[in-house]
Amino acid sequence: MKILITGGAGFIGSNLVEALLKRPDISQLRVIDNLSTGSMSNIEKFYSYPHFEFIQGDIRDYNFCLHVCDGIDLISHQAALGSVPRSIRDPLTTNEVNITGTLNIFTAAKEKEIRRVVYAASSSTYGDHPGLPKVEDRIGKPLSPYAITKYVNELYADVYGRIYNMEFIGLRYFNVFGPRQNPQGPYAAVIPLFIDAFLNSHAPQINGDGKHSRDFTYVTNVVQANILSLFTTNSQALNQVYNIGYGDQTSLLQLVEYLREISQQDIRPVHVSERTGDVRHSLADISKARNLLGYDPQVSVEEGLRNTFKWFKEKAKIA
Repeated sequence: MKILITGGAGFIGSNLVEALLKRPDISQLRVIDNLSTGSMSNIEKFYSYPHFEFIQGDIRDYNFCLHVCDGIDLISHQAALGSVPRSIRDPLTTNEVNITGTLNIFTAAKEKEIRRVVYAASSSTYGDHPGLPKVEDRIGKPLSPYAITKYVNELYADVYGRIYNMEFIGLRYFNVFGPRQNPQGPYAAVIPLFIDAFLNSHAPQINGDGKHSRDFTYVTNVVQANILSLFTTNSQALNQVYNIGYGDQTSLLQLVEYLREISQQDIRPVHVSERTGDVRHSLADISKARNLLGYDPQVSVEEGLRNTFKWFKEKAKIA
C-alpha cells in the first residue's frame, strides 16, 4: 500500500504520519508540504524509516499534484490554511489553498486513478445553525471565508464521487489539539496559546467572557478516525462526511481551570473583546462515525491536556 499525505509536516498531518509509519501493510508513505505552516522539526525523525519520503511543494501547483500522485493507492489530504481570523484578513490566499489546492488534489487523484481520498473537513461548516449537538446533515450559513472553503471541499468531493466513481470521506474536525501544535504567530489555536502562557507564568488571554464552549478533540482521536477512513471496507461508510470530536463540551474558563490544576499555578485569565466569525458553542454528535467507521475516541479533554502540557514542557526544557 502506497499512501500520500498532504500537509504531512503540519500538526495533525505529522501525528498521522507517525501512526501510519508503524503499520506493516504500508510500503511507501509519501509526505508533501510547502512548510508555510508546517515544520521540518515535526517530521525530521521519520527519515530513519526507509519507506518514508518527503517532497516539498505546494498543492496550488496542479502539475506538482499530478507528479506526487504517481503510483499512489490512497490519499490523506490534510493540507489547508487554517484559522478563521486569517481567512477574514486574507480571504484570497485561504481560497487559493483550501479550494483550488484541494480541487487540484482531487483532480490529480482522478487522473491517476487513485480510488480513495480522505480529506480534512471542518466543524466551521455548521456556521450559524443553532442546534446542539451538531449533526452532519443540518448546517447553517457560513460565518467566515474559511468556513466557506471547507464546505466547498465537501461539495466537490460529493460531485467527484458521483461523476467519476471515486471514494471520498470527509472528516469534520472539532477543535483538534495535542503535541506539535504551534503556539507561535497571530493565528495560533487557543490550547497551545494557553499552555504557552502557563509555562511562562503569564495570564492566558480569553476572547469574550470565557463561556464559549468547544468540543476539544485530542489529536490521537483524530488520527484514529483518519486511519479508520483510509482502510474501511464498509461500502456504506464511503462518500460520507463525519463529525470527528470527543462528544463533550468544554468552555474556555474550564480549560483555564484544568491548566491551573495541571500546572499547579494560580494564574487567572485576562479578558479581551470577542473575535469576529466565532460561534458561541460547538458540540459534535459522533454517532454516525461510531456506527459506520467504528470511531471510538479514547482520550478525554483532561487527559489530552495533561499529555499536551507535558509535551510542551519537555520541549521547552530541550530548547
